[in-house]
Amino acid sequence: MLLKYKNLKIRNACESDADQLVEWWNDGRVMAHAGFPKGLGTTAEKVAEAIINDEDDTRRRLIIESDSKPIGEMSYYNRGNNTAEIGIKICDFSMQNKGLGKILLSMLMSSLFEEMGYNKIILDTNLKNKRAQHVYEKLGFKKLRVTENAWYDQLGEPQSAVEYEIFKEDFISFLKK
Repeated sequence: MLLKYKNLKIRNACESDADQLVEWWNDGRVMAHAGFPKGLGTTAEKVAEAIINDEDDTRRRLIIESDSKPIGEMSYYNRGNNTAEIGIKICDFSMQNKGLGKILLSMLMSSLFEEMGYNKIILDTNLKNKRAQHVYEKLGFKKLRVTENAWYDQLGEPQSAVEYEIFKEDFISFLKK
């Protein structure tokens, strides 16, 4: 996948991105919202091996760039029945709160719906992540359910999750032609 919009780019992650992903994934500040306040504790070798096994029809890790500089990551998983599950993380704190999430998600979702033939996209987020929920709902996602105390983070704190879905016909793109 290679998507471009103005100064933004979403591209397939490659082996050479493993060091950057490990830097982000092992940083507890970046990963706290996902339940890993101590980071993942992974290695570049493990990440590179996982990237090698990515395929367009099953799962793909993606790198987000702004002005050719990596600022975050996205992913999609084929869940069957024309359904994709997606995720996004803007890891560069200086690039957060600039409205990029809805643009980047619009780029990915447009491709998944229009080019890859998916009819439905699902995702989940931490109930505490109100910023993400606001963005998802602006794009047309509908809240399916909240699961209280769905899992425990690395510190043993219970975390609740919000699940969303969107169908192609409900998608509101923020890309300006």
